[in-house]
Amino acid sequence: MTVSYTLKVANARFGGFSKLLFRWKGSIYKLLYKEFIVFILLYGTLSVIYRHLLNVDQKRLFAKVAEYCNRSTDLIPLSFVLGFYVTLIVNRWWAQYTSIPLPDQLMCVISSNVHGKDDKGRILRRTLIRYANLSSVLILRSVSARVLKRFPTMDHLVEAGFMTQDERKKYESHHSDFNKYWIPCVWFTNLAAQARREGRVRDDVALRLLIDELNLYRSKCSMLFHYDWISIPLVYTQVVTIAVYSFFALCVIGRQFLQPVDPGQNKTMTKKDEDLDLYVPLPTLLQFFFYAGWLKVAEQIINPFGEDDDDFETNKLIDRNLQVSLLSVDDMYQNLPLTGKDKYWNESTAQPPYTMATVAETLKPSFMGSTFDMRMSDDPEQSQQVEASPSMSRIQTPLLNRFLTAAASPAVSLKNFGKGSRVQHPQLLRLRTEGTFPSSSPSFYRREDPEAVGRIDEEDMEDEETRLSETSSPGSHLKDPHKNTNAEIWRKELPSITVVGPPDEISISDQPSS
Repeated sequence: MTVSYTLKVANARFGGFSKLLFRWKGSIYKLLYKEFIVFILLYGTLSVIYRHLLNVDQKRLFAKVAEYCNRSTDLIPLSFVLGFYVTLIVNRWWAQYTSIPLPDQLMCVISSNVHGKDDKGRILRRTLIRYANLSSVLILRSVSARVLKRFPTMDHLVEAGFMTQDERKKYESHHSDFNKYWIPCVWFTNLAAQARREGRVRDDVALRLLIDELNLYRSKCSMLFHYDWISIPLVYTQVVTIAVYSFFALCVIGRQFLQPVDPGQNKTMTKKDEDLDLYVPLPTLLQFFFYAGWLKVAEQIINPFGEDDDDFETNKLIDRNLQVSLLSVDDMYQNLPLTGKDKYWNESTAQPPYTMATVAETLKPSFMGSTFDMRMSDDPEQSQQVEASPSMSRIQTPLLNRFLTAAASPAVSLKNFGKGSRVQHPQLLRLRTEGTFPSSSPSFYRREDPEAVGRIDEEDMEDEETRLSETSSPGSHLKDPHKNTNAEIWRKELPSITVVGPPDEISISDQPSS
């Protein structure tokens, strides 16, 4: 029987899980106590032999072996291997539970689409849902030990009412080397087609809905069969089991408390180390409890169709499925309560009442969304609507615009061009000589930047003043008259520069300045 403790942990409180530690049924103590006792006995036996039956030379050799075993435990990746394995087992365990076929959807479709209040209609609906239940019982007999013990033979199924004697003979007359759980599903489809021909199923859409729901039901039965057939690879289970057992076999030897046997060993040990001789290795026992318990968890849920405390209650599911499905297709067929105006007929907003224990919940405001209470900017320009247009220049913040104008514009400073810009930016001169400018592109929108043009004129005047001061200074007549300055070379080749377009789409025009 499944151990349920959901109500005990409904509310988080101090020591909420501590009460669960004292349960026996379904607990780790019940699973692990035998292996735990065996480990303690082996450790204690080896400790007694080491302390009382070995001589000095044998103790010295045992100490070397113990140290070697203790170092070897670090070489086993136990946490990684065991953690990945248990995660795989838990995912498989829940997937198997969701694959158990439940007739809830199918019984609703049968009750609403297979018509007739006479005995023929009742027999038809009850037979359809009984075939579906029979298919699930047959597959559960194949995978669950509990169900097989309850229905060991086909006679038990006949006696339980899942099939008749004629159906049993028909079932056994079909010879197959494989599991025949699917035979009642075929009976279902044939009977549904017969009901369509007789008019009990009124249209093909309803028939299609019946067949689709049956296929979903049958696919879950098939999935249970394949989960039982295809297990987790045996080598993986063997690797994990060997890793755990070998780890604690090394711990039995390597975690022994050793006694100093050499005279020099006493000198290297402090008084505190000499007194630390525990007979019970508490950390090792906790480690065994965690790792071996982890392996036991995987061992219990790797096949949830057994008879462990936390295995699925398949017999209870069979009882529930048969009872509710027959109730829905027979007693509840066209058996409706009287309809009328509801309590909130004249109210625009329905508000169910609260009890005194839950009235405090009405004081909490309803959740409207994470941005519902976000404060918007008080600046009206930020809330102004504008039309989106492809030809509209990109809008940038003032700070970003100044940064891009200062950093990305190639016509920012003529000083930089005069100090070797011909070497750093040869593509500018190449564009001018070739006569190809980005402004010739039809997708380029021409716009002059007055601020950049004014800055260019101001720097041009500064360069002119610098050149005049250099020529009028003493010794300037010694300069080579044929050697022009970089600024003069630049003016000769590029008389005027005009910034066109936004900062990220700058083109250069060779129109002469006025």
